[in-house]
Amino acid sequence: MNSFVVPRGVLQRARLAQRTILYGTVGIAGALALWQLALQGLHSSEFRDGFAPLNTFRAVVAFVASDAFITHVFPSLGRVSLGLAIATVVGIPVGILIGYFKFLHQVTNPVFQFGRMTSPLAWMPIAIIAFGVGNRPVVFLIAAAAVWPILINTANGVRNVDATWIRVVRMLGAGGWAVMRRAVIPAALPDMLVGMRISLGVSWIVLVPAEMLGVPSGLGYYILDARDRFDYSELMALILVVGFLGYLTDTLLAAVQRLFSWRVSEEGSES
Repeated sequence: MNSFVVPRGVLQRARLAQRTILYGTVGIAGALALWQLALQGLHSSEFRDGFAPLNTFRAVVAFVASDAFITHVFPSLGRVSLGLAIATVVGIPVGILIGYFKFLHQVTNPVFQFGRMTSPLAWMPIAIIAFGVGNRPVVFLIAAAAVWPILINTANGVRNVDATWIRVVRMLGAGGWAVMRRAVIPAALPDMLVGMRISLGVSWIVLVPAEMLGVPSGLGYYILDARDRFDYSELMALILVVGFLGYLTDTLLAAVQRLFSWRVSEEGSES
């Protein structure tokens, strides 16, 4: 009778998944314990009850089951997606150019470093003056914050492309755009995706204060509304929802990053 042998790689992946789940569970339990412990320093019982983990999670369930979930979550997701898309469309081409052409990097570096160090929230008054009240200033602020990690990581990725790849492609008769398409962009793609993941995190950070500019929907708006209603449990619940959505979208982008990194490494080994 033949016995079934589980491949070693499958066992290793299973053990790694078990450890990941175990360590994650321990981390969450520790964070909840510290959360509850930190509340003991509050003198007001109203604050302690309102911010307590159990009441917060009840508020999360109530929020997800209510119409407010669709009313406020989907607009926020749309603004983050649009702002990140604009930052990607601008940041990747500009990053490729300044990474590939050294003189462009030297010309633009002082201006870009100045822009990168300027807080995107400092543009709030100008965004309102330029775009009025509504979605456009929020998307502008998100894009203004998210463009820099994409641009800088793309430029660094292009500058660090192995010159051998470029020489091989040119020896095969490729011209300027073909060199860019067949050698430079595939090699710099992992850095581009790293920049996009950083920009995604920045986008969620900027979203909440940006949605306090006067838009009638969104998680930032609803957080401000919960504060004005003194609904502390819902306030904490909304903060958790923002964090969960950020974690979820980052996990999806990380999966895309691993997929493309695997394809690039596979193509490099074949060549």
